[in-house]
Amino acid sequence: MRKLLKNPRTMLATAMTSAALIGAAGVAAVYTAFGSDTTPVVQQVTVGSGAQATASSTSSVASIYSRTYKSVVEVTVSAAANGSQFGGGGTQQAQGSGFVYDDQGHVITNQHVVDGAQSVKVTLWNGKSYDARVVGTDPSTDVAVLKVDAPASALQPLAFADSSSLVVGDGLVAIGSPFGLEETVTTGIVSALHREITAPNGFAIPDAIQTDAAINHGNSGGPLLDMSGHVVGVTSQIESESGGNDGVGFAVSSDTVKRIANALISNGSVDHAYLGVATETSTSPAGALIKTVRAGTPAAAAKLVAKDVVTAVDGEKVSSSDKLRELIDAHQPGDSVALTVLRNGSTTSLKVVLGTRPNA
Repeated sequence: MRKLLKNPRTMLATAMTSAALIGAAGVAAVYTAFGSDTTPVVQQVTVGSGAQATASSTSSVASIYSRTYKSVVEVTVSAAANGSQFGGGGTQQAQGSGFVYDDQGHVITNQHVVDGAQSVKVTLWNGKSYDARVVGTDPSTDVAVLKVDAPASALQPLAFADSSSLVVGDGLVAIGSPFGLEETVTTGIVSALHREITAPNGFAIPDAIQTDAAINHGNSGGPLLDMSGHVVGVTSQIESESGGNDGVGFAVSSDTVKRIANALISNGSVDHAYLGVATETSTSPAGALIKTVRAGTPAAAAKLVAKDVVTAVDGEKVSSSDKLRELIDAHQPGDSVALTVLRNGSTTSLKVVLGTRPNA
C-alpha cells in the first residue's frame, strides 16, 4: 500500500501514533495524514516514447544542498483530534515539509499535510517560525499553497525544472524534515517515470516520479531536486511493508505542481474537468474501455455505457485509459467535447458537457 508522509507529533497522552495503525508485518500500507490506512493501487503507465535527456550542468550533492537548504521549510499543523482517529478529543499536532515558491511568501506543501488544519506554522532555515495562511489546496493532486509574512531577505525561492525531461537513472536529491529532523538531505535516482498514484480524494495523480531516495514520515511536501538543484517533484508517498523507507518513494511531478500552484495563488481553488467513468486500457480495439459509468455524471447524461470503448476525443486519438484522462484534464468544467465511441462493433459520436470533479 501507499503511505502519505506527514509525521504525527502527539500532544495528548491518549493520542495514537501512525505506527500503531499500520497493517500487520509483511503487509504494505499507505500512511494518510494522521495515520489511518487506505489502499490505492500504483500503476505503471506505458507511454509512446520516453523523454529525451537534456544537456544540463550538474553539481555535487553538497553543492546542491548548500544552495537550496535555505529554501526548504518545516510545516507544523494543529488540528482537532477526533475520536475515530485518536481515541479522544483535544488537539493533535503534525509536521511535514515544504519549500519557498516565490519572494511573495508563498510556500508549497502537500494537501494532506494541511488537511483539517486549525492553524499552520512555517519554520524557515534560520529557525524563525511564522503563522501561515492556507491560500488553497487541491486534493486531486495533493498540492497546497501557504502564505507567510516573512522578510524578503529570509525567502529564497527554488527554481523549477521541466519534469518531462527526466529519464530513468537521473540523480535526485530530497530535502525535508523526516521525523522532525530539519534540513535532512538524501539522494537517489529516478527509479521509474509515469507512475500513477492515488490522491487523498481517491482520484488518480498521473506522471508521478518513483525514486529510491530515502523519504519518510515528515518528508511530505518537501522538494525533490535534480542534479542542477531545480525542483522536479514534491515528495508525497512511499510504498512500504515496514512503515518506513523501503526504497520506493513517489513525488508529484513539478509540471503538475507548478500548474496547480499558480492556479491556487490566482484563484484559491482548482476545478478539474470531470467525465464520471472508470476505465481501463483496451488493446483490441485500442482505446479506453468503459468499466463503469457513475450515476448523475456527464458520462451518464451523454449515454455512455459499460463496455463502450472511447477511441478519440475531439478527433484526437485515445490509445489508453491514461490518454483519455489526459485529454479530459486538458479541458475546463463546462467544456463540450465529442467522444468517438466503439459500441457493439459500430462507431458513434457522443457529445459530452464536462462537469466539475468532486472533492471526494
